[in-house]
Amino acid sequence: MKNIMLVEAEIWTVARTEKGNAVLVKPVGGDRAVPIFIGQLEAQSILFGLAGVPVPRPMTHDLFITVMEKTGINIERVEITDLKDRTFYSRLILKQGMKRVVIDSRPSDSLGIASRMHCPVFIAESIVDEAGVAVSLISEDEVQITEEEEGAGPESERQRLERELEHAVETENYEEAARLRDRLSELQ
Repeated sequence: MKNIMLVEAEIWTVARTEKGNAVLVKPVGGDRAVPIFIGQLEAQSILFGLAGVPVPRPMTHDLFITVMEKTGINIERVEITDLKDRTFYSRLILKQGMKRVVIDSRPSDSLGIASRMHCPVFIAESIVDEAGVAVSLISEDEVQITEEEEGAGPESERQRLERELEHAVETENYEEAARLRDRLSELQ
C-alpha cells in the first residue's frame, strides 16, 4: 500500500448543488473543501448526525454504532484515502481492546458514522489537491440545506415533496409530478 499523507479534516457542511447532494469535507484550518457527492438519504443521515437529531427508530448508521458499542468496539477515526475514476474511498479505523481493525467503507457511510460519534476525520492531502474547491468559490446558493431541513425528520421531507408535487401539477410538469409521487410513496 502506498504511503498516504493524511490531514485532519471536518465535515464542513452538506450542500444541495445542481449536480446533487454533496458533503463538503474541509481540512481543519484550510481554505479548500472537497465535495463528495452522495445520495439524498445519506445526506439526510449526515445532517441528522451533525445536528444531533433523535430519530424514533434507528437508522443504519445508528444500528452499526449500537452493534459496535455492544461488542466493545470503538471507532478511532475515519480516513478518506483515495480518489480513483471520480470515486472516493474511505475506511473506518476501529479498535477492540488492543486489536486494531481497518474496514473499507463508502465515504457517505464513514461520514454518517463520524457525524454521530464525533470521531476524528482525516483526508488524504492528494485528494484535497486534486478535488478541493476554494471555500470562497462555494456560493451560498449551493449551501441550501436550511436549518429547517437540518432538523427535519421524515415529516418535513414529506411536506417539502408535497409542496413540490403541487407546484409540478399546477405547472403541468407531469413527469416531475410522477417522480415526486413515487418519492412520496417511498417515504410511507
